[in-house]
Formats: sequence, structure tokens, C-alpha cells
Amino acid sequence: MLDEIIQLKGEEEGPKSIILAGVHGNERCGVDALQTLLPTLKIDRGIVWFVYGNPRAIEKNIRYTEANLNRMFKPDNELSDADKKSYEYQRAQFLKQYLDKSDILLDLHASFTLGAKPFVLCEPNAIEIAKYLPFDLMVTGFDSVEPGGTDYYMNKVGKVGICAECGYLGNQESTERAKNSILSFLKTRGHIEGKITANKLSYIRMYQLYVTKADKFTLAKPFKDFDKISKNQVIGIDGRNKVVAQRDGVILFARNVKRIGDEAFLLGEYVKGPR
Repeated sequence: MLDEIIQLKGEEEGPKSIILAGVHGNERCGVDALQTLLPTLKIDRGIVWFVYGNPRAIEKNIRYTEANLNRMFKPDNELSDADKKSYEYQRAQFLKQYLDKSDILLDLHASFTLGAKPFVLCEPNAIEIAKYLPFDLMVTGFDSVEPGGTDYYMNKVGKVGICAECGYLGNQESTERAKNSILSFLKTRGHIEGKITANKLSYIRMYQLYVTKADKFTLAKPFKDFDKISKNQVIGIDGRNKVVAQRDGVILFARNVKRIGDEAFLLGEYVKGPR
């Protein structure tokens, strides 16, 4: 059952970790990876909880049913009444029980952008784990510009949250990367034995989330994740108003949307190290 918590415990004492899949129900890579690995997976030390984030959305193969689960981990006073009445809000409260027991989180995601570049999304406190995961790009700054995710919650309570963005959600390669991310994470945390090798990382820090002000936002053109953006470049039209980049950078998760207050895109820039 997707709503069950799978706990694996090693014979030796050790760390406590949690791995989430399907926080967004149509991002199947993590779900498929867990269903492949769990039947034969054994833990040598410590405890790992494996959790399907949003069972109702997974079963319907949709992003969410009533509200974005990965924004439900903010304080209650930052959520709307509609948010707090949603299934996803109740699910977030349930998931917090297991996040609170764990020291580090790995949350598996995929992008809706065709040809999406995989990356690890975290803050600098995660670098000693993130550099061993199967990615060459680390993106920081989400806690500031797009709060409310599972990783945000872990960081807020003094722990470590990592999201693995495994690539395009319709690509089998994203499932393979999710599987490799799980195994690398378990090795790095000491839950299982195995060789690990640190990757040479590039770093991007996000500095802006654009939220729509009108009920229709249309991109000026299709953007791939991490396409370069120039200062004064028109990114899209929000209602009747042009949305222009204020400085050079890169764009992420750009999409057309049809509601006021929707997340339309993020902007970031390359930096020399995690900060």
C-alpha cells in the first residue's frame, strides 16, 4: 500500500534517515525506483524510513489533489485557510512525524521540462552528502525564494534536507538516476556498504521566484531549465505587462500558468561555491 511507511533497520546501531518519493504524484521516478529496490534492499546499520509522499496523487498520476504538498511545510500562519483544509496539509502533518525522527532527508523529484538537466537541490549544510550523489550541479537558495518544501522543513528544524531533481519526469533515465541517488545516499550515510566517489560540482544560487499577478502568464518562448537569461530580456507576459529580467542569470521551471499567484519561473546565477 502506498500509504504505508516502510522501515528498514540494520543489525548495528547507526544514523536515522528518511527517503521520500512521489511528493508530487506525477513525478514517478522516485516511486518506480523504490518499488524496484525495496523488495531486496537490506540495511546494515541505523534506520531508514521509505515513504510515498502523496499516495492519492500518485494513484491518480497528478501533481497534487488539492494543494501543492511541497509548499505545506511552512508555519500555519503562512498558509491559507484553503491550504489548511486540504488533504495535502493533513499529509504534511503526518509526514512531519517521520521527518522529526530523521537526521537527513532525501526527497526524489523530476522536472516537467523536456530535456531537463538533473541537479541536487539543497542548502550548503548538505554539501558533505550532496557531493556523493550522482549529480554535477548543486542548486541552493530555495529556502529563501520558494519556502515550504520538505527540505525547507528539515533545515528549519536544524537537520538536513536534500532534493534530488532526477531529470524529465517522462524519461526512464530519471528513474535510473533516482535509484542511483538512493543507493549513493545510503552508502554515504553508512546504512549500507559500498564505494563512494565525490563529484566535482558547479553551483547555482536562486535569487528570485516570479509569482503571477494576473490570471494568465505566457512565456515569451519555451525555456529549458538553466537556459541563460540576459538583463532586460523579456521572459513573458503577465496579463498585459511584460516581465523583464533585472540582471543576467539562468531560468528554471519556466511555464505558462493561468491563475493569479501561480509560480511561473525562478531565476538564479552561477556562483563559485555553495552559499
